[in-house]
Amino acid sequence: MPDWLDVVVRSLIFVVVLFLITKGLGKKQLSQLSFFEYVTGITIGGIGAEVSMGLERNIFNGILGIFIFAAIPFFAGLLSLKSKGFRNFIEGKATVFIKDGKIMEDNLKKEKYTADELLELLRKNNVFQATDVEFAVLEPTGDLSVLLKKENQPVTAKDVNIKVAPIKEPQTVIMDGEILDEPLSTAGRSRSWLKTELEKQGVTIENVFLGQVDSYGQLTIDLFDDKLQIPSPQEKPLILATMKKCQADLELFALGTEVKEAKHMYTKNSKKLQEVIDKVTPILRG
Repeated sequence: MPDWLDVVVRSLIFVVVLFLITKGLGKKQLSQLSFFEYVTGITIGGIGAEVSMGLERNIFNGILGIFIFAAIPFFAGLLSLKSKGFRNFIEGKATVFIKDGKIMEDNLKKEKYTADELLELLRKNNVFQATDVEFAVLEPTGDLSVLLKKENQPVTAKDVNIKVAPIKEPQTVIMDGEILDEPLSTAGRSRSWLKTELEKQGVTIENVFLGQVDSYGQLTIDLFDDKLQIPSPQEKPLILATMKKCQADLELFALGTEVKEAKHMYTKNSKKLQEVIDKVTPILRG
């Protein structure tokens, strides 16, 4: 076999072997790489490259070496599940950088981080002032987790005592011009409904690159032709406008009647409808 063909065959073999091993180790090895896994990963890659190009080396010995180095983090992960002490030794522990709004300078020095590097990590969390932070911890993976002070946290519906409907994941019902029946069924919609909604927007299924149904049953689409402008869905704004008109009509009815009982009824229901409008306005405008 020519040397170049031998290299091609060896490379293909090791790509398959490394893929299967990585797949077996799980997603955690990719998203949360510890020092231990970093070292074994480099070694495995080095073995694969060396045996692929080093034609005088036995390919089976290389595969054996890769399996050995892959087995080490696998069994280390099993031990970590049973022993917290071993897990802390292998994966490391989190380090507090900011506590009660105060920067822990000693911990920064311990982890060999400068003030500039701390500010950089904060900016990656969309925080531009250290004084805005109540608590920040450097995770074993090198990510910085940040808790803002209460006054700097975004206001939520719960903070202002507004009850909102739970939001479900959007369902992708059209992809590459093809209807996806399972997500469409999950969204509680049919093909006829989908075609009707597309007709309202003046497009055909074949022209749709991506179509999604949100938790409120509203269809949003993106076309293959980026130059075409799609009008924004009007269902929610129309609902809000209708509710406001009803509330205004009730106020007019209250002003236009001399009957005490009717005036009280119109005024009472007008206030109730206004309360509902105040609660649903953030949803219907979103």
